[in-house]
Amino acid sequence: MVAKLSPDDDSTKRPHGYEKAKISSLTLDARNPRLIQYGLTPKSTENEIIRTLRDHMDLGEVAMSIAASGYWDHEPLFVTTENGKDIVIEGNRRLAAVKLLRDANLRQQMKVSDFPQISETRRAALNELPIVRVKKRTDAWRYLGFKHVNGPAKWPSYAKAQYIAFVRKTAHESLENIADQIGDKHNSVQRLYRALMVIEQAERNKVYSRKYVFRKRLAFSHLTTALDYEGFAAFLKLSDQGNESPTPVHRSRIKQLGEVCRWLWGDSRDETPPIIESQNPDLRRLAAVLLNEEATTALRTTSNLDEAFQVTKGDDVVFAEALQQAKVFLTRAAGRVSAGYRGEKHLLELADVLAGMASDLYDAMLKKESSRRTFSRKQLTS
Repeated sequence: MVAKLSPDDDSTKRPHGYEKAKISSLTLDARNPRLIQYGLTPKSTENEIIRTLRDHMDLGEVAMSIAASGYWDHEPLFVTTENGKDIVIEGNRRLAAVKLLRDANLRQQMKVSDFPQISETRRAALNELPIVRVKKRTDAWRYLGFKHVNGPAKWPSYAKAQYIAFVRKTAHESLENIADQIGDKHNSVQRLYRALMVIEQAERNKVYSRKYVFRKRLAFSHLTTALDYEGFAAFLKLSDQGNESPTPVHRSRIKQLGEVCRWLWGDSRDETPPIIESQNPDLRRLAAVLLNEEATTALRTTSNLDEAFQVTKGDDVVFAEALQQAKVFLTRAAGRVSAGYRGEKHLLELADVLAGMASDLYDAMLKKESSRRTFSRKQLTS
């Protein structure tokens, strides 16, 4: 029995019919949204796909289950035919695990040594796998979207955004309808879609490319979170996410878009690391910097987020914080002097310098306070 799926068929939500297909005829999907984040392209080879799945998606867990219990027919692969090949658009991890279980040479080539051995009987049983055949990718989008965007086998945010954009562009569905069909909040779908459109806009305008990412893996959630901050929205003159525009960044801010990408992800071309190490507090600090022209200039000059963020605070806040930090460190040193100081001359000289600096600072503060009081008295008597 061959399941027939269409966008209006309820079987897209609960597939129940399948046919059997020889494993030799099934091809892994280089366009899988979950794999794109690891740098794969539609031209990637099967071995490159298997290697990526091995490194990032724990094929061993799947292989152990299949070796012990066989392949369950109630978990069919979703297959569509493209360019004469049967492409598995859902179930790549399972297919890769089966291919490795069945082929000792492939395991050796992929340097997989922790997979269980299977009997010839089990190996023969894996010659064919259950599949659900669809005419084109979009025919199964509701089922796949529900399962991976908001269902039991959630993809990371970047893969979700890729799939939402794919459905938007190929099935011409509104984001609201996509959200309704996959059981997700409309706002979440809009946020993911807008962030991906921002990246694609940067690439179309040649100010950044995903292949430039310094740490090789795109931290997509940095961008989805960043775009919610007023500082980023103002700096890029970002359109409202409800606009659903493929060009969210204003055309006058394309250069700034390239800067934001470099700050978020770095640039491997000139070995520039990102200035964002963690979303909290780095994204909040960068957003504050982007609202302050002087601080933004400092960031461009120094590439130091901490220094640029200090500019946003004002001299009074920086001064007070510096005094508090000095007290903390001097208190720490005082508590260690009996055990930590062993008569080193250079440390004694350093303490003398610090004492002089503290005295000079105190005198300057007294002088300013005296001048302020004198000015206040003059105002009262005038």
